[in-house]
Amino acid sequence: MALASIDLDLEVFNGPFDLLLSLVLREEVDLLEVDLAEVVLAYVEHLESTGQLDLEAVTEFLVLIAALLLLKSQLMLPVEEEQVPELEAGEAADELLARMLEYHRYRGAAERLRERFEAQRGFLYRSAPLPPHLRRVSVEAAEAVYEPELLSRAVGEMLRTPPPLDLGHVARPAVSLETRLSHLRELLSNRGRFGFDEAVEGADRLTEAVTLFALLELYKAGEATWEQDAPFAPITVSVG
Repeated sequence: MALASIDLDLEVFNGPFDLLLSLVLREEVDLLEVDLAEVVLAYVEHLESTGQLDLEAVTEFLVLIAALLLLKSQLMLPVEEEQVPELEAGEAADELLARMLEYHRYRGAAERLRERFEAQRGFLYRSAPLPPHLRRVSVEAAEAVYEPELLSRAVGEMLRTPPPLDLGHVARPAVSLETRLSHLRELLSNRGRFGFDEAVEGADRLTEAVTLFALLELYKAGEATWEQDAPFAPITVSVG
């Protein structure tokens, strides 16, 4: 329902509501002489006669009436100049216009949010459980979607212990800590200083790991030490 369709019959004005707002802004009608209560009653009578309730239009009307009431109260009530400066007629009109523009900005933002909500409506999902009456299904309406024999066979297969896996084909490298200790001690005895990459040249990852552990054991016993100039740089092993 457009606000322009509301006809007012006041002592100082006779015409549509939007025209009254324009005259107030142009200071052609004194806001102090306008009975805002009659404006509200006229709006209520208009709603009753049409039998329609547009929440958007009602919200717009309430915002405008609230702005007019605030502006009129500031013009009527005496205030201390140092606390709240008295508004001149031009300042009051500017205040009303600013409030109307701010309302239109918020209204535009609300319209934008509504459009985004409508665009994403198809992706909304229900996080709460269904009501109990929707979760009840009668036995008569239920239909079998499986074969009983097939279901029992499947359950039986799940309860049966599977045979152990045969890992005989998997080759597991056998390397012991003692073997790698002997290898490192032999290198230290013959050369006194060597690189860790030389000690594990051609070996697999498991052998490299065991060799590193053997090197830590030699360091712990004081038989060897190592140095590394930078992170990820070659490691040089020497006699401890």
